[in-house]
Amino acid sequence: MTSGPARSPAIQTRALSRTYGALAAVQELTFEVEHGAIFGLLGPNGAGKSTTIKMLTTLLPPSSGAAVVAGYDIVRQPADVRRRIGYVPQLVSADGGLTGRENLALSAKLYRVPRAERGQRIREALAFMDLETVANHLVRTYSGGMIRRLELAQAMLHEPDVLFLDEPTIGLDPVARRAVWERLLELRRGSGMTMLLTTHDMEEADALCDRLAILHQGALAVAGRPADLKAALGENATLEDVFIRAVGGSIEEGGTYRDVRRLRSTVRRLG
Repeated sequence: MTSGPARSPAIQTRALSRTYGALAAVQELTFEVEHGAIFGLLGPNGAGKSTTIKMLTTLLPPSSGAAVVAGYDIVRQPADVRRRIGYVPQLVSADGGLTGRENLALSAKLYRVPRAERGQRIREALAFMDLETVANHLVRTYSGGMIRRLELAQAMLHEPDVLFLDEPTIGLDPVARRAVWERLLELRRGSGMTMLLTTHDMEEADALCDRLAILHQGALAVAGRPADLKAALGENATLEDVFIRAVGGSIEEGGTYRDVRRLRSTVRRLG
């Protein structure tokens, strides 16, 4: 008995690069994300995480290399890519002068959700994100966690194949942060949606990511499953230890006193 053809990855990059003059923001980045996985991009500020997401969402053209998202080339088929992805940027994307329901209605139009389906999808998104009781309130009255959940609802309305999240819980308190984690995990369980997120939060990466890549100065420093990366450093290693080992040089050269102390403590403990 023969098996069918192998399914191509949901995201696939090959030597993807972005330069600004002599500055290489992203250098020959190669990785794959399987369908239904949550993949994390980690790294210090300036490592190239946001630039990578902007290229993969067709907001920024690569200088060289290639990438395929949801089966489509980001350079040759950008419109097809955009129809099959959702994107939650770092900056607030919801309109504070509209209600939550009105924001979702606007997103449904922009994503060309069929008119006959809009009402039902909006109701389902509000229920899933636990926003039903504030759906008719102005978004400017929402808490940070509520705004983030609304932005997730906006990004999932058209049922994308791949969801991109740039620092999805930045600035949220611990309760709101965990509420977002729960929604993302439920969304993946329910729909099998592929997700790629950037984060500085090692606990978040450990809790959410099936696989991750750590970027250092625009290049891939290390990649793998969180458990495997920790095990490679020793029995008691944490994901923070993995991060420091991967980008420690840059922290020591330009970080704060706390960064330097943390780095040296880790190096001494792990050898």
